[in-house]
Amino acid sequence: MAPESHRHHPYSRPQPSFKASGPIRHQTQVASVVRYAQNRMSSAVVHSGIPSRSTPASRLVRCCTNYRTRASAINRVLWTPSGRLITGSRNGEFTVWDGLSFRHELTLEEAHDHSIRSMVWGFEHEDWISGDDGGCIKYWKTNITNVLVKQSAHQEAVRDLSFSRTNLKFCSCSDDTLIKVWDYETCQEERRLTGHSWNVTSVDWHPTKSLVASGGKDGVVKLWDAKTARELCSFYDHNSWVNSVKWNQNGNWLLTASKDQVIKLYDIRSMKELLSFRGHCGPVTALAWHPLQEDYFVSGTGDGSIVHWLVGHLSPQVELPNAHNSNNYNNSVWDLKWHPMGHMLCSGSNDRTTKFWCNNDESDINENQSFGVLNSAFAGYMSCSFPLPFHEEQPSLVVNREGTIIPGVGIAI
Repeated sequence: MAPESHRHHPYSRPQPSFKASGPIRHQTQVASVVRYAQNRMSSAVVHSGIPSRSTPASRLVRCCTNYRTRASAINRVLWTPSGRLITGSRNGEFTVWDGLSFRHELTLEEAHDHSIRSMVWGFEHEDWISGDDGGCIKYWKTNITNVLVKQSAHQEAVRDLSFSRTNLKFCSCSDDTLIKVWDYETCQEERRLTGHSWNVTSVDWHPTKSLVASGGKDGVVKLWDAKTARELCSFYDHNSWVNSVKWNQNGNWLLTASKDQVIKLYDIRSMKELLSFRGHCGPVTALAWHPLQEDYFVSGTGDGSIVHWLVGHLSPQVELPNAHNSNNYNNSVWDLKWHPMGHMLCSGSNDRTTKFWCNNDESDINENQSFGVLNSAFAGYMSCSFPLPFHEEQPSLVVNREGTIIPGVGIAI
């Protein structure tokens, strides 16, 4: 009987077929992306004190659809280190798009036998992994070559994946109510985190600690010690499913999004809720922190809208109603990802489209888009590039970039 894990071309049947529009360009695009971002930053005129890198990515520049007779919903989007975008669809295929020209480059059919539910890069940017509805986890190289298959990693759909900062471990969550910690080199399960009473929909590894956050359909957000599999804390503040949990890069803030149309922000230094973001017209289905500005994030909803937020502000900075509206039945935004340079946002939706959003030109920015109502509880304590309406003598936030000290939780493993 064949072993469960296989390295190097694990399929006994013919390999998945490729469809490419023209030759595949393997050269890196990093230099081009850097030049593009630098040119935008240097040519833009500062308006109301807003640097161009901080203007909301709310201008649609391209809408792309998979090259198939019957396109499928886009469940996941993932930027590559070279500036390309990979999408994972409900029919189990990957599609690669050029991040500068937005042209279709490659389609990998039957990348998974089931609907693709999760995709994530390792921190070394050499390998990435994906999970599907059948409970399978696969390893991939940067050139979309499959190098390992872990069949039956979970008994049900693998909803989310997240790497530890050291790249030695990763965790997965599933509809089987389990969170598993894996050794990346061997793809062997090391620990099981049990405690959710229903499907676990999202998981995220802390940027510096061996701390894992999870959320599920039981409406509970949990924090775990990945070294001991011990549950550290539970938050019961949402009234419905938790669809997404995301750590901020500073390691102090945790965002949670729910079907109850509310986003909550927790500070793990005090283990308390800091703020609730309201105003969505549907369940919040996706979250993404900006890679450069740590108090800026975006959310996607079940009605196809995309909303831009700043921590400390009670109202959205920019709202894009019907950002996805190509499907009369369900336009849910399933995933959002910022380009590593922070100048572009990509969204994948149930309406079968992938959309690229760029920063507005200076002339398109007005005061109503630039800042909303500031929460007085945060006045004088926010560190951001948006202008804040408080007296300049107020103290500013000192961000602890060394990570948060949590009793009983060690550094990332």
